[in-house]
Amino acid sequence: MTTRTHQSILAAAAFFAVSAACGQGTDTKSAWQEEFGISSCKLATTGRNPYLVLEPGFQLILEGGGTKLQITVLNETKTVDGVVTRVVEETEWKDGKLYEIAKNYFAMCPQTKDVFYFGEDVEFYEDGKVVKRDGSWLAGVNGNRAGLMMPGTPKLNMKYYQELARGVAMDRAEIVSLSETCKTPAGTFSKCMKVKEGSAINVLEYEYKYFAPGIGLVGDEDLRLVKHGFIKDK
Repeated sequence: MTTRTHQSILAAAAFFAVSAACGQGTDTKSAWQEEFGISSCKLATTGRNPYLVLEPGFQLILEGGGTKLQITVLNETKTVDGVVTRVVEETEWKDGKLYEIAKNYFAMCPQTKDVFYFGEDVEFYEDGKVVKRDGSWLAGVNGNRAGLMMPGTPKLNMKYYQELARGVAMDRAEIVSLSETCKTPAGTFSKCMKVKEGSAINVLEYEYKYFAPGIGLVGDEDLRLVKHGFIKDK
């Protein structure tokens, strides 16, 4: 999935009140988890955990800084590396023009509520035409493996790979707080999770994302949640 910033987010301070209970130091010496016991799960294409809803028709819309991001759980599946996955579509506009469409492939372990990421097909647009497909990858191709998109039981200082496609997509995440208060146009949410996301390909690039319980992504760089809920015909 796309990493949007090159440095830590300073502007977010105006929108997100950090709780005094949030985690401060992280163990930089600990290894990034890349084994998740996926083979022991009977994976499902629908479900939800505290910070991710994987149910057809659920949609999030975030806006800010001239950008609009729409995330929709489609009534569509795709088999990736022998696993039937749920398709989650991300559509992004910049200054009113279509910029990117990504179809992401997720599956959930019902026992643990972990949501695994099996790859994505990405298209970038200019003047309504596809100009590149950078960042596309699928588990089971060229040694690529599924990563952990959202743990079912998040813990402070967890560090894990979301993507395991060497040389193409190696995004990873670190949970730095579970006690944020997030203020957005769609409302104010407590007990939000703050995640530092970056890439092993370029360790200098990272960003902070915020996830609200029962909803999911509510903040990403200067994007803020403006609408969420279920829609029809998806």
